[in-house]
Amino acid sequence: MEVSVFNIKGEDTGRKVTLNDSVFGIEPNDHAIYLDVKQYLAAQRQGTAKSKERSEMSGSTRKLGRQKGGGGARRGDINSPVLVGGARVFGPKPRNYSFKLNKKMKALARRSALSYKAQENAIVVVEDFTFEAPKTKTFVETLNNLKVADKKVLFVLPGADKNVYLSARNIQNAKVAIASDINTYGVLNAASMVVTESALSAIESVLNK
Repeated sequence: MEVSVFNIKGEDTGRKVTLNDSVFGIEPNDHAIYLDVKQYLAAQRQGTAKSKERSEMSGSTRKLGRQKGGGGARRGDINSPVLVGGARVFGPKPRNYSFKLNKKMKALARRSALSYKAQENAIVVVEDFTFEAPKTKTFVETLNNLKVADKKVLFVLPGADKNVYLSARNIQNAKVAIASDINTYGVLNAASMVVTESALSAIESVLNK
Protein backbone atom coordinates (compact mmCIF):
# COMPACT_ATOMS: atom_id res chain seq x y z
CA MET A 1 0.00 0.00 0.00
CA GLU A 2 1.39 3.38 -1.03
CA VAL A 3 0.83 6.62 0.86
CA SER A 4 1.90 10.17 0.07
CA VAL A 5 4.60 11.93 2.07
CA PHE A 6 3.78 15.38 3.42
CA ASN A 7 5.88 18.07 5.06
CA ILE A 8 4.87 19.76 8.33
CA LYS A 9 3.24 22.56 6.32
CA GLY A 10 0.75 19.99 5.02
CA GLU A 11 2.12 20.13 1.49
CA ASP A 12 2.41 16.98 -0.60
CA THR A 13 6.08 16.44 -1.42
CA GLY A 14 5.23 14.40 -4.50
CA ARG A 15 6.94 11.35 -3.02
CA LYS A 16 5.28 8.16 -1.89
CA VAL A 17 6.30 5.42 0.53
CA THR A 18 5.13 1.83 0.55
CA LEU A 19 3.70 0.45 3.78
CA ASN A 20 5.08 -3.01 4.41
CA ASP A 21 2.28 -5.57 3.99
CA SER A 22 3.70 -7.79 6.74
CA VAL A 23 3.17 -4.95 9.25
CA PHE A 24 0.37 -2.79 7.81
CA GLY A 25 -1.45 -5.25 5.58
CA ILE A 26 -2.16 -8.40 7.59
CA GLU A 27 -5.55 -9.86 8.47
CA PRO A 28 -6.10 -8.31 11.94
CA ASN A 29 -6.32 -10.73 14.85
CA ASP A 30 -8.95 -9.33 17.22
CA HIS A 31 -8.19 -11.78 20.01
CA ALA A 32 -4.51 -10.79 20.05
CA ILE A 33 -5.57 -7.15 20.23
CA TYR A 34 -7.92 -7.94 23.12
CA LEU A 35 -5.19 -9.70 25.10
CA ASP A 36 -2.60 -6.98 24.54
CA VAL A 37 -4.98 -4.16 25.47
CA LYS A 38 -6.11 -6.13 28.52
CA GLN A 39 -2.48 -6.55 29.61
CA TYR A 40 -1.72 -2.86 29.05
CA LEU A 41 -4.72 -1.69 31.10
CA ALA A 42 -4.03 -4.25 33.84
CA ALA A 43 -0.46 -2.95 34.16
CA GLN A 44 -1.82 0.59 34.71
CA ARG A 45 -3.73 -0.47 37.83
CA GLN A 46 -2.03 0.49 41.08
CA GLY A 47 -3.48 -2.32 43.15
CA THR A 48 -2.85 -0.37 46.37
CA ALA A 49 -6.30 -0.78 47.99
CA LYS A 50 -5.94 -2.05 51.56
CA SER A 51 -8.27 -2.62 54.50
CA LYS A 52 -7.31 -3.72 58.02
CA GLU A 53 -7.92 -7.23 59.20
CA ARG A 54 -8.73 -8.12 62.79
CA SER A 55 -5.11 -8.65 63.82
CA GLU A 56 -4.12 -5.23 62.45
CA MET A 57 -6.70 -3.17 64.34
CA SER A 58 -5.75 -1.07 67.34
CA GLY A 59 -8.16 -1.84 70.16
CA SER A 60 -8.55 -3.85 73.30
CA THR A 61 -8.54 -7.61 73.01
CA ARG A 62 -10.70 -7.97 76.12
CA LYS A 63 -13.65 -10.29 75.65
CA LEU A 64 -16.76 -8.09 75.69
CA GLY A 65 -19.26 -10.61 77.02
CA ARG A 66 -19.55 -14.08 78.32
CA GLN A 67 -19.42 -17.06 75.97
CA LYS A 68 -23.01 -18.22 76.47
CA GLY A 69 -26.30 -16.81 77.61
CA GLY A 70 -25.97 -13.35 76.17
CA GLY A 71 -28.77 -13.87 73.68
CA GLY A 72 -26.61 -13.16 70.61
CA ALA A 73 -23.61 -14.27 68.60
CA ARG A 74 -20.17 -14.73 70.17
CA ARG A 75 -18.38 -11.64 69.05
CA GLY A 76 -15.16 -11.65 71.06
CA ASP A 77 -13.22 -8.35 71.32
CA ILE A 78 -14.06 -4.86 70.07
CA ASN A 79 -12.17 -5.45 66.80
CA SER A 80 -14.71 -8.05 65.70
CA PRO A 81 -15.95 -7.56 62.11
CA VAL A 82 -19.58 -7.80 63.28
CA LEU A 83 -19.23 -4.57 65.27
CA VAL A 84 -19.35 -1.02 63.91
CA GLY A 85 -15.77 0.22 63.56
CA GLY A 86 -14.41 -3.30 63.61
CA ALA A 87 -12.16 -5.03 61.11
CA ARG A 88 -13.13 -6.12 57.61
CA VAL A 89 -13.29 -9.78 56.63
CA PHE A 90 -11.46 -10.75 53.43
CA GLY A 91 -10.83 -7.11 52.48
CA PRO A 92 -8.59 -5.96 49.61
CA LYS A 93 -4.82 -6.29 49.89
CA PRO A 94 -2.08 -4.68 47.74
CA ARG A 95 -1.59 -6.78 44.62
CA ASN A 96 -0.04 -6.73 41.18
CA TYR A 97 -2.62 -7.01 38.37
CA SER A 98 -0.10 -7.41 35.54
CA PHE A 99 0.28 -10.67 33.66
CA LYS A 100 2.64 -12.08 31.07
CA LEU A 101 1.95 -12.08 27.35
CA ASN A 102 4.27 -13.70 24.82
CA LYS A 103 6.36 -11.40 22.60
CA LYS A 104 4.98 -12.95 19.40
CA MET A 105 1.40 -12.34 20.58
CA LYS A 106 2.19 -8.71 21.43
CA ALA A 107 3.85 -8.18 18.04
CA LEU A 108 0.84 -9.73 16.28
CA ALA A 109 -1.47 -7.40 18.21
CA ARG A 110 0.54 -4.32 17.20
CA ARG A 111 0.63 -5.39 13.55
CA SER A 112 -3.13 -5.98 13.70
CA ALA A 113 -3.76 -2.52 15.17
CA LEU A 114 -1.54 -0.89 12.53
CA SER A 115 -3.32 -2.84 9.79
CA TYR A 116 -6.67 -1.49 11.02
CA LYS A 117 -5.28 2.04 10.87
CA ALA A 118 -3.99 1.46 7.33
CA GLN A 119 -7.40 0.09 6.24
CA GLU A 120 -9.04 3.23 7.64
CA ASN A 121 -6.53 5.51 5.80
CA ALA A 122 -5.70 6.95 9.23
CA ILE A 123 -1.92 7.00 8.77
CA VAL A 124 -0.26 10.25 7.68
CA VAL A 125 3.42 10.07 6.74
CA VAL A 126 5.50 13.24 7.11
CA GLU A 127 9.07 14.13 6.36
CA ASP A 128 11.46 13.95 9.29
CA PHE A 129 11.29 17.19 11.25
CA THR A 130 12.20 18.84 14.52
CA PHE A 131 11.47 22.17 16.20
CA GLU A 132 14.14 24.74 16.98
CA ALA A 133 12.54 25.34 20.37
CA PRO A 134 9.60 23.95 22.35
CA LYS A 135 6.52 25.86 21.25
CA THR A 136 2.94 24.65 21.55
CA LYS A 137 1.77 27.12 18.91
CA THR A 138 4.11 25.54 16.33
CA PHE A 139 2.80 22.07 17.11
CA VAL A 140 -0.82 23.23 16.83
CA GLU A 141 -0.03 24.76 13.43
CA THR A 142 1.42 21.42 12.33
CA LEU A 143 -1.77 19.63 13.41
CA ASN A 144 -3.88 22.12 11.48
CA ASN A 145 -1.68 21.83 8.39
CA LEU A 146 -2.03 18.04 8.42
CA LYS A 147 -5.81 18.33 9.02
CA VAL A 148 -5.76 16.23 12.21
CA ALA A 149 -6.26 18.99 14.80
CA ASP A 150 -9.82 17.88 15.60
CA LYS A 151 -8.85 14.25 16.22
CA LYS A 152 -6.99 12.20 18.77
CA VAL A 153 -3.51 12.00 17.28
CA LEU A 154 -0.54 9.75 17.93
CA PHE A 155 2.72 11.32 16.70
CA VAL A 156 5.39 8.67 16.13
CA LEU A 157 9.03 9.74 16.01
CA PRO A 158 12.13 7.61 15.34
CA GLY A 159 13.72 8.65 18.64
CA ALA A 160 13.35 11.00 21.58
CA ASP A 161 12.94 14.64 20.57
CA LYS A 162 12.61 16.93 23.58
CA ASN A 163 11.41 19.97 21.66
CA VAL A 164 8.61 18.08 19.92
CA TYR A 165 7.59 16.33 23.14
CA LEU A 166 7.44 19.57 25.13
CA SER A 167 5.53 21.30 22.31
CA ALA A 168 2.83 18.60 22.40
CA ARG A 169 2.68 18.14 26.16
CA ASN A 170 -0.14 20.63 26.78
CA ILE A 171 -2.35 19.41 23.93
CA GLN A 172 -4.95 17.05 25.34
CA ASN A 173 -5.68 15.09 22.15
CA ALA A 174 -2.07 14.63 21.02
CA LYS A 175 0.42 12.03 22.21
CA VAL A 176 4.05 11.68 21.13
CA ALA A 177 5.77 8.28 21.15
CA ILE A 178 8.93 6.82 19.70
CA ALA A 179 8.67 4.00 17.19
CA SER A 180 10.08 1.29 19.46
CA ASP A 181 7.60 2.14 22.25
CA ILE A 182 4.26 2.20 20.43
CA ASN A 183 1.69 -0.17 21.86
CA THR A 184 -1.62 -1.60 20.69
CA TYR A 185 -3.72 0.50 23.06
CA GLY A 186 -2.04 3.75 21.98
CA VAL A 187 -2.51 2.97 18.29
CA LEU A 188 -6.19 2.05 18.65
CA ASN A 189 -6.95 4.91 21.04
CA ALA A 190 -5.83 7.44 18.42
CA ALA A 191 -8.15 8.40 15.60
CA SER A 192 -5.17 9.20 13.40
CA MET A 193 -1.43 8.47 13.36
CA VAL A 194 1.21 10.88 12.12
CA VAL A 195 4.42 8.96 11.42
CA THR A 196 7.74 10.37 10.25
CA GLU A 197 9.56 8.54 7.45
CA SER A 198 12.35 7.37 9.76
CA ALA A 199 9.83 6.22 12.35
CA LEU A 200 8.01 4.22 9.68
CA SER A 201 11.23 2.35 8.87
CA ALA A 202 11.88 1.80 12.58
CA ILE A 203 8.38 0.36 13.14
CA GLU A 204 8.77 -2.04 10.24
CA SER A 205 12.22 -3.05 11.47
CA VAL A 206 10.98 -3.78 15.01
CA LEU A 207 7.82 -5.68 13.99
CA ASN A 208 9.46 -7.69 11.20
CA LYS A 209 11.85 -9.50 13.54
